[in-house]
Amino acid sequence: MDLTNEQLIQMYTTMVKIRTFENRVAELFADGKIPGFVHLYVGEEAVATGVCENLTDKDYITSTHRGHGHLIAKGGDIKKMMAELFGKETGYCKGKGGSMHIADLDLGIMGANGIVGGGPPLASGAALACQYMGNDNVAVCFFGDGASNQGTTHEAMNMAACWKLPVVFINENNMYGISCCTTKSMCVPNIADRAAGYDIPGVVVDGNDAVAVWEAAAEGINRARQGKGPSLIECKTYRHRGHFEGDPCTYRDDAELEEWKEKDPIPRLEQKLLEMELLTQSKIEKIKQELQKDLTAAEQFAEESPYPDISGLLEDVYT
Repeated sequence: MDLTNEQLIQMYTTMVKIRTFENRVAELFADGKIPGFVHLYVGEEAVATGVCENLTDKDYITSTHRGHGHLIAKGGDIKKMMAELFGKETGYCKGKGGSMHIADLDLGIMGANGIVGGGPPLASGAALACQYMGNDNVAVCFFGDGASNQGTTHEAMNMAACWKLPVVFINENNMYGISCCTTKSMCVPNIADRAAGYDIPGVVVDGNDAVAVWEAAAEGINRARQGKGPSLIECKTYRHRGHFEGDPCTYRDDAELEEWKEKDPIPRLEQKLLEMELLTQSKIEKIKQELQKDLTAAEQFAEESPYPDISGLLEDVYT
C-alpha cells in the first residue's frame, strides 16, 4: 500500500497540531493555569501520527501518561482536551481526570493512563472483544520503554500471542524511563528483540520518520485484521522536554538533546513534502495559522468553562 498525497499532508498537519498544542500547554503550565502534572509529547509526534493514520474510529487505542499526541492523532477534540487539562467540567472527564486520564470511547480512545504498563492488558482485552464479536477491528497499545519492563506488559503480550489477538503493541522508546536510560534497564539492544519470546513479529523503526512508522504500523495492523495475531513495533524516538514539566533533566547532556533535535520529525516530513511539491511555504503558513486559530479557541473554551461542582464528586465512579 502507498500513502496518498492527501494522507501525507494530513499527517504533516496532525504532527504540527500536536506540537502546537504541546508547546502551548507548556506555557500554560508554567503560568500556573494547569494543575497537576503534564508529560509532553514534543519530539515524538511521528509515532502517534504514523500509527493512527492506519486506524478508524472503530479501532481502539490505549495510551500512556504522555498521551496528548495519541489522543490528537486519533481524532480527539482539543477543546475538550484543554478543558480537561484545566480541570473544567466541560473536559473529557468532567475535569476529574486531568492530563493523564483522558478518554473518548466514541473514538476508540480507551484512555491515557497514569499507571506505567497499565495499557497493555486493556488493549489485549479490547482485542479479545473484537475477536469474540468477529469483526475486523484492532487494538493498538502505545507504551514506553519503562513500561516494556513491567510484568503487565509481558503478560498481555503472552496472552495476545497465545490467542492470536488482533492487537499491535507500539513501543515508543525515547531512551529514558523517567531518568533511567535503557542502557541501564535492559540487556538487549532493542525492545523489539523480546518479540521472539512470544513468537510474534518484532520490528524496529525510525520513530522520527512518520512515513516509516506508517509503513510498519500498516503491516502490523493489516496482519491483526487478518486474524494472524499481534506484532511488536519499536519506534526509536526522543522527547525534547523533560519527563514532566519542571524536570531539570540532569540525567542527560545538552549534546544528546541537540543531536536528536536534528532528527526532529516535523521538519523532516516538511522537507520531504516540499521536495514532492505537495506543500509550499504559503501552504505551510496557512496550516499553522488555522491550527493556531483552533488552539486559541480551545484555550478560550477552557478558560471560560466552569469548574465541576462538588456535588458531582462521587458521580462517574465505579463504587
